[in-house]
This record gives sequence, C-alpha cells and structure tokens, in this order.
Amino acid sequence: MPHRLALVLFPGFQLLDAAGPIAAFEIASRCVPGAYALRISASKAGPVRSSSGVALEAEALPRRNQMDTLLVVGGDGADEACRDARLIDFVRRSGERLARTTSVCSGMLLLAETGLLDGRRATTHWCRARQVERQYPRVRLEPDHIWVRDGSFWTSAGITAAIDLALALISEDLGPAVAKDVARQLVVYAQRPGGQTQHSRLLELGPGDSRFAELNAWMCQRLDARLDVNALAAQAKMSPRTFARAYSAETGVTPAKAVERLRVEAARALIEAGEPSLQGIAERTGFGDIERMRRSFLRLFGTPPSALRRPARAPAARTNALPRARSRA
Repeated sequence: MPHRLALVLFPGFQLLDAAGPIAAFEIASRCVPGAYALRISASKAGPVRSSSGVALEAEALPRRNQMDTLLVVGGDGADEACRDARLIDFVRRSGERLARTTSVCSGMLLLAETGLLDGRRATTHWCRARQVERQYPRVRLEPDHIWVRDGSFWTSAGITAAIDLALALISEDLGPAVAKDVARQLVVYAQRPGGQTQHSRLLELGPGDSRFAELNAWMCQRLDARLDVNALAAQAKMSPRTFARAYSAETGVTPAKAVERLRVEAARALIEAGEPSLQGIAERTGFGDIERMRRSFLRLFGTPPSALRRPARAPAARTNALPRARSRA
C-alpha cells in the first residue's frame, strides 16, 4: 500500500517548496514502484497562485484517513495563511492524529500557530527566526539546522531545504540506499554537510555587502577540500599576504579560524542529525581525523563531539509501512 502524502498550499506559497519534494517523491516511486501517493491540497480547491505567479491545481483538504504524512509548504503568504481559521484547524487536527506532520521553510509558522510545536525543537528559514522567537516563544527554535525532527513533527529550513527534508523522509520510509539513489538523480547531497550556510555565524561577520561574502559561501560548499590561505587567496584573486590581511580586517577572524569555524558548524549539524560515524563526519567536513575535529570542538564549544550525541530512541510505530527497497544491480 502506498504511503499517502498531502502537500498543503496557500496563496503566495514558494513554488520550490512544493516542487522540490514533489520531484523527490516522484523519483522515489520510480526506485520503489508504488511507494508514494501524492496529492496537492488547499483550503479551497482550484488553482493556487505561488509568489512567482505560477499556479498549481489543488484539491480540497483531505480527511484524516486519506493521508499518512502532511507537508505544509512555506512562502511569503504564510503570515496570511496563519489567519485562515479553517486551514489552521485542519493542520491542528492532522498534527494531533498523524504519525508524521512536516513543514518546509515558513510553513513552520502554521504548525506553530496551532500550538503543536510548543516545547518542541523546530527550525525554519533563517530570515524568519526572529519572528518565530517573538511570536512563538514556546517553540525551541534551532535556526542553524537544515531540518529538525522532534517526535512526529519534522520542520525544515528555507526553500531548497525542502529537498533535504524529502530525502530524510524517504530515508526513513524506504531506507538510506533509496534516498541516496534519489539524491543522485536530483544531483544533490543525500545529506547536505553543514547547517543553513546562508545563516552561518561566519557569514554574519562584516558588512552585508562584504567583498568576501561570495568566498565564504564558496568555502561552505567545499569543506572537505584544501582551504589554506593560498587556495582562498587564489579564489579571491589576491596575493596570499594581501588576502590574509584584508580578510582578517574585514571579518575579525583569520582565514584559518574562519575555515575551522565553518567546519565545526557543519560537523555539529551532522552529529545532531544522527550521522553515525564520527570518522565519516571528520572526513566530510575537512578535519580528516577525529582527533583534529575533537580539538576544534573543545576549542570552540568546550565539549568534545561525542557529547553532542542524542540518546537513541526507539522508533515510533507507524502505519502503512513501506517495503524495503529491493537490491539494485
């Protein structure tokens, strides 16, 4: 029996918040035929216009027995959607009964509006973090994370993180091998290293129009590469000496400290997401070995990486369990 997914839209939704998961679940259903049954829903049946002007056709909101997972998309229209009493009531009732309730980007606001996230860990797009802290102070916001799971509730960061969330759901349903196959087809990370790179504490250093902003983003995407002063200076098209002096003056940290901070942030996110191998994390984030990573954690956090491990929890019983992926040639 397929796992039934209901994506909920509202006027002014972000198109990629919906299109990313739709593509991921489509490909997963190619890997495991019949794995998912997807429906697009809204408060009112008919075309729902996104913030880009492109509309998607939606059905009426489904009944509880017509879905297994609810996914609320985000977008500029989220604030207005929070005032849609019918939609909020639907999200509340669904969240109280479903085994899995999820959101993308600012869609998290709708979950928070219901009170379902009170006392729970959650994340959203980095630019909504202060709004959430102000309007929903009982939510335990973790704005650096790409996605967060707390019990039956899954929330994710901004826009492209919709794909990261979809891959995590696919991994739980069908296993990591299928999720990796889907990621390869989408040409994305099966599990992206790092948190919301656009929200990295390093990227907040210096003025908003910093000439090194693009370099910092470039570094975030290549943490497992050699990022010494010579490599960074070459990317910045400057001599090593001039680059090191200018970078330190503008950001307040040396290039070496900046790289270390980015790697620690990325490693922390992978550990908290449940990545099992510390050695694998050390390699993916550019530390190379666990001891080097441990020293950086102690220097910046005052605690070793192993201390960030969350206690393992028994998996919750789920209905409509999907078959494991067949071995592939």
